[in-house]
Amino acid sequence: MEHIQELNHFITQYGYLAIFLFVFLQELGVPNPITNELVLLFSGYLTYTGVLSMPKVIITSVSADFIGTSILYFTFYALSKHYIYKNPPKWLAKLVAKLDHLKQRIDNGNKWAIFLGRLTPFIRGYVSVAAGTLQIKPRIFLTTVLISAIVWSGGLALTGRLLGPYWNQMALKVGTFQFVGIIIVVIVALLFIGRYVTRKELAKGNKSI
Repeated sequence: MEHIQELNHFITQYGYLAIFLFVFLQELGVPNPITNELVLLFSGYLTYTGVLSMPKVIITSVSADFIGTSILYFTFYALSKHYIYKNPPKWLAKLVAKLDHLKQRIDNGNKWAIFLGRLTPFIRGYVSVAAGTLQIKPRIFLTTVLISAIVWSGGLALTGRLLGPYWNQMALKVGTFQFVGIIIVVIVALLFIGRYVTRKELAKGNKSI
């Protein structure tokens, strides 16, 4: 409960700037004791209580998500362009060859690898690093991560608002972090089901061609 009280105080005091900084820094890869999932869910809850505005929370969180991961992508895009591919270490030779194969698949229109990766907790940041290293075209990457930011960050904030009437009751019974953990597990399960269905549909489409 102490972390939640601190989060409540910080967001209440600094508003949308606090949300932006939490999400932005974590998307850059800066360690944060409070995960983005908790920040976004709690921000959504605060829109239910009337402390924050739902449209502004979504705009703030999506912007922070998109800008943060784009900076990470362009950093590795520049490093890869000027060093990794021109002077790859011996131990990276095989990896670079595999990355080239994956790059070709994505360039041919398989944006789902980026989109679904950005919707998977724990590996979201690595997707941006990989895309930059792979020299994925900015047009493809930026379009895809913008959509994923709307789905992920906007979806978590909306989930927090929808759970508003039950937040305090459930948090008192099972503990705030356990409650948030249950929510995240459910969201992750739904995402993996969505990934499974999507892959099945893509497989069917490839067979029919």
